[in-house]
Amino acid sequence: MKLLNALCLLTLFVAPLTAQSPKTQPVAQPDERLKADLLLVVAHPDDETGVSAYLAKLLDQHKRVAAVYLTRGEAGHNNMGPERATSLGAVREMELRHAMTKLGVENVWFLDGLDTPSQNVLQSLGRWHHGAALEEVVRMVRLTRPEVIVTWLPAVFIGENHGDHQAAGVLATEAFDIAGDPAVFPAQFAAPVRTNETVLEGLRPWQAKKIYYYSDAQESDPFKGSGPLLSVSEISPVRKIPYALIAMQCFGFHLTQYRNYIETFDKLDEPGQLAKAKADWSDPIQLTFGKSNVGGAPTDDVFAGITPAPIKYVPHQSEVTEPQPGVFLELAGPWGFYETFRRAHGLQHLPKAAVPEIAIAAGATLQVPLLLQNHTSSASEIVLSLAAPEGWTEQTGAGSYKVPAGEEVSVLLTATSPKTTATAVDEITCRAQADGQSVGTIKLHVRRRSGGLPQN
Repeated sequence: MKLLNALCLLTLFVAPLTAQSPKTQPVAQPDERLKADLLLVVAHPDDETGVSAYLAKLLDQHKRVAAVYLTRGEAGHNNMGPERATSLGAVREMELRHAMTKLGVENVWFLDGLDTPSQNVLQSLGRWHHGAALEEVVRMVRLTRPEVIVTWLPAVFIGENHGDHQAAGVLATEAFDIAGDPAVFPAQFAAPVRTNETVLEGLRPWQAKKIYYYSDAQESDPFKGSGPLLSVSEISPVRKIPYALIAMQCFGFHLTQYRNYIETFDKLDEPGQLAKAKADWSDPIQLTFGKSNVGGAPTDDVFAGITPAPIKYVPHQSEVTEPQPGVFLELAGPWGFYETFRRAHGLQHLPKAAVPEIAIAAGATLQVPLLLQNHTSSASEIVLSLAAPEGWTEQTGAGSYKVPAGEEVSVLLTATSPKTTATAVDEITCRAQADGQSVGTIKLHVRRRSGGLPQN
């Protein structure tokens, strides 16, 4: 009897424990609607134009394409109405969404960067609050989980004249390198702790497999062989029209910026439109290879070597350089930044101009940012001079500078260009001397043209 009572008591205790034993809970997976095979990271509405024919081709191949725009292009002009500034940004976002819908890209995001009309990438990164903008781009990489990132080339070339383009390339590169690192922006992938969570995001680290760049530099020679050359002259097997015409049709929504061109195109008959699209939009697209975490050669197909399985975080390789001894002169500003940036991200192979270059409006003042370095144990007096072709005037910044031991001094040399445009480039030469000896010569190639963005 005592044994029976004991068994009954044991049953009373065990039964509730059995009833309360944990059940296997389903693990929430990332939202498949957001998954991208290729993520385009650019600055302004209409920046997709440089690769839109290729994106159309990928969509025919059932690739998932998404796009992130760092600004709404509110500093552009408006050929359609009086709206400017923030209102123009709203209009251009509308234009872009129509264009991308026509292309077939459904997932498009706009971030909060301010359209910055200058040629200086540092101006753009500063106005965008670099760290905050980077966090946003990393979030988008973790959200969309792309296999490949395509973005603007972070470099200064004549023709590649928008600092926002370059800043988009900088941020995309940084995000490529760190989005898979669980120590970077950890609140993004920390698990939510409440139903109405407002801080912890529940994402997961993501390592993209490849990154490529494109550019609107005036000369194409520096980019030959730098990556895959993408043919877009074929006819889409899905839409039964050339990819070039698809690109032009999508471009046709950007009326605020290109009204005259678009309306002229729209007035053509069908054969005329086909001929115009072929002439203006069917050239192969030259991508520049950035990095691959799955091997392969720079000129391989964009998706060569890519399989659906995620890969582990790959710490990026930086080149560590020892400070150069002595007294010397360096070009600073965007050009100097890119020297540091490329070493930091293992991108020394990217194309760059043989001589640093820029295009400015005829009659504008050229700014040449320089850095005087004194890596010695005693102060040094450095004399700067600037030589320019005939017609250049109003030089400032030249003279003598005393640089303390172990220090560096930033100097801005300026010169005003002639008011006439020129097809040839002007060569500006900056020289530095210390104790009667040359400690550096910097050359800069400048093209004078009509209009364009300010240098800074």
